[in-house]
Amino acid sequence: MQTKQDIERFLAGVGAAPNRRLGQNFLIDLNLLQLLVNEAHIRHQDVVFEVGTGTGSMTEELTQRAGRVITVEYDRALAKAAGTQLKKFPNVTLFHMDVLENKNAIHAEILDALRKAREELGGRLLLVANLPYNVGSSVMANLITGPVTADAMCVTVQKEVALRMAAVPNSDDYGTLSILMAATGAAHVFRKLPPSVFWPRPQVDSAMVGFTRDPQKVAQIHDMEIFREVITLFMCHRRKMLKACVKFADGQLAHVHGWAEIFTEAFVEPHHRPEELSAADYINIANLCRQQIQK
Repeated sequence: MQTKQDIERFLAGVGAAPNRRLGQNFLIDLNLLQLLVNEAHIRHQDVVFEVGTGTGSMTEELTQRAGRVITVEYDRALAKAAGTQLKKFPNVTLFHMDVLENKNAIHAEILDALRKAREELGGRLLLVANLPYNVGSSVMANLITGPVTADAMCVTVQKEVALRMAAVPNSDDYGTLSILMAATGAAHVFRKLPPSVFWPRPQVDSAMVGFTRDPQKVAQIHDMEIFREVITLFMCHRRKMLKACVKFADGQLAHVHGWAEIFTEAFVEPHHRPEELSAADYINIANLCRQQIQK
């Protein structure tokens, strides 16, 4: 792993500098980097997905523990330099591209590599990363809903994202990511981080968060795509009453017409607001919507 001085020398050698627009804040406390990797409990048959290769500091450590590491870096200079450095590790695949095709999809080439690696090794897929601030939430949401899903995540994110990951109904931080995580597993914040442990220092605090997927919870969701559509429909209008939100239904939900019956069967009051509903409420609504759509 690399100290601040190592990272500065690395960047100077390739004529690069931290890019705030890309959320490049390097974690320079080696004890915390070690903590993040340790908390992931990586096994030799696991596939680790790292978003934000950076200088390859944590990537090298991941290669010693995982069967395969698939890492992605958007910055051209960093991707080229890190790629040269990581060539000596045969179990690393580095992609130089935007991890997201759009907000709702991880790049298809990356998904294909993750899928094939997991099938080959037979282990888990883990997201272990010091996530760039501008893509973190979207990456995690997509790895929850699929088509390729992570069995667990161990990540460094902005404090506000960490709070959203573990938030409960009726709290200011409760949102789409909160519902997705509560519905499919459990998230927990295990270390809060001040700006001083990063270089350059960000303007906000950060946190390390773990998430473990629960197959029994996931099995309660009959259609993940409809489930995500339901969450999006209501949480995009979180201050409105549920009965007022449904007029904005589109996509598959445009074919749902018996919303009053759905609310009744789901034991949800139509005058409540989306931020008051639990993950279980959203699952019930989504499953009932699926029944109507399939009729």
